Amino acid sequence: MGMLIAGVALWWLAHLFKRLAPGPRAALGDRAKLAVAVALAVAVVLMVMGYRAAAFVPVWDPPQWLRHANNLLMLLAFYLYAASGMKTAAARWLRHPQLTGFAVWAVAHLLVNGDAAALLLFGGLFVWALLTMVLINRAEPRPAPPAPASAGREAGAILGAVAVTGLVGLVHGWVGPNPFG
Repeated sequence: MGMLIAGVALWWLAHLFKRLAPGPRAALGDRAKLAVAVALAVAVVLMVMGYRAAAFVPVWDPPQWLRHANNLLMLLAFYLYAASGMKTAAARWLRHPQLTGFAVWAVAHLLVNGDAAALLLFGGLFVWALLTMVLINRAEPRPAPPAPASAGREAGAILGAVAVTGLVGLVHGWVGPNPFG
């Protein structure tokens, strides 16, 4: 579990470096971007290896029907991520569509994984997303919402989310549990 905890902690530290230590972050200039990118890559490797190596310690037994809820939440998470970049309607309603999508992704995974390692990994990342939203809201005024998106842009985000959900589900089935059954 140590590797998993280290990965989640490094994820937090790398992402929060700018918010919690703006002076040292600014002093590093462009080198900070490289350092953060390397730290995040190491964090992901530690989280994946740590999760795979962790002993299965059951916390709850998720019912099978939650797989369907997970898949719907994943579709929503991918849409929110697309909405952020494409400035769709969700980007007008939500200040942080990308972080909200990340939080939805974490919740979706908490629903279908009832072990301690999953609680640590996905719960830790969920709390990080919420904390990041709070820190951004405190530090920066809310920007003006983007202009309304065209119907084509909305459709593109929805279709993109469906395609990415299918592709990620396919790859997920190759490397881990099949989310589609």
